[in-house]
Amino acid sequence: MMQRFLHLANKAGRGEFKIYIGMSAGVGKSYRMLQEAHTLLRKGVNVQVGFIETHGRKETEALVEGLPVIPRRQVFYKGKMLEEMDLNAILLLAPEWVIVDELAHTNIPGSKNEKRWQDVMDLLNAGINVISAVNIQHMESINHQVKIITGVEVQERVPDSMLQIADEVVNIDLTADELITRLKEGKIYDPTKVESALKNFFQSEKILQLRELALKEVASQVERKVEIEIPRGQQMRHERFLVCISTNDEVAKKVIRKAARLAAYYHGEWYVLYVQTPRESVGRIKLSDQRHLINNLKLATELGAEVLRVQDSNISHAIMQTAVEKDITTVCIGKPHISLFGIILRTNVFSQLLKTLSSNEIDLVILS
Repeated sequence: MMQRFLHLANKAGRGEFKIYIGMSAGVGKSYRMLQEAHTLLRKGVNVQVGFIETHGRKETEALVEGLPVIPRRQVFYKGKMLEEMDLNAILLLAPEWVIVDELAHTNIPGSKNEKRWQDVMDLLNAGINVISAVNIQHMESINHQVKIITGVEVQERVPDSMLQIADEVVNIDLTADELITRLKEGKIYDPTKVESALKNFFQSEKILQLRELALKEVASQVERKVEIEIPRGQQMRHERFLVCISTNDEVAKKVIRKAARLAAYYHGEWYVLYVQTPRESVGRIKLSDQRHLINNLKLATELGAEVLRVQDSNISHAIMQTAVEKDITTVCIGKPHISLFGIILRTNVFSQLLKTLSSNEIDLVILS
């Protein structure tokens, strides 16, 4: 509820923001933006093109025809006459919607803002609705991953917050084969650049990995939107795992690793819970057990879990309370040996645990 309130408060008086995102140049982001501009124009909406980059693509250039285009600002820089988006002109004209391409673009020195995404923020804050586009490799948080995939460090980057404030994020998707076909047909770059592009960026395995990044990013944004805008009772279930461990070294280690794979498979959040009972308090727990516990909790953190340490004489009570507080969907425990969990399973406390989990629609998984 608080997240929804903050979202609405931040939106007050600000224009709507829609971003088209793609795995690379040439998937059709600019083309789709122009198509949407034509649709808005036919509906009588005041839409204008603030900046569009056609890259000489005939299909894209043809779509600019018939759309109101705001003239670019001409700037003389280092002996050359260059063109930039005219931010002041757009603010003055104040169209209902404006198309702003190349979100990651760096403005010519001397411009009001260093980056185009900052220009977009000015437009949104002025109440103007913006449709923009960006390639996945320009997002700040995945810059390192992109460098590993492509071997190139992208210099022009957009903060992830731009996706987070967007009202809508749309992925423009193509298969690797479709994109490479478009490249060979001269629909992305000049024919003289095709051979070089095929040997470098436009390799099937690289495109596939960038495509995965784009799909995951959009899925993440959709999930965030669902959490903000749809009441919790009406939301589709998202997996959240609670892994309960004891000081048993081998069992705990196996359970943590299996749970990590489960969480990765379901793209779910996961927690590792260690309940410290009075018999395992500092001074009473064996040093070897303490060392094993520390190593296992460190392993859990390395694999992406959030570690929870709770003091409670009643392990079942601690599990149930944590599961409810963290909105857990699945509780994972190890196959019981002669341990505290073994004791739980041999007593009526286990019945109480099952009843609580069942009433909260929480699954219980025992990992061998």
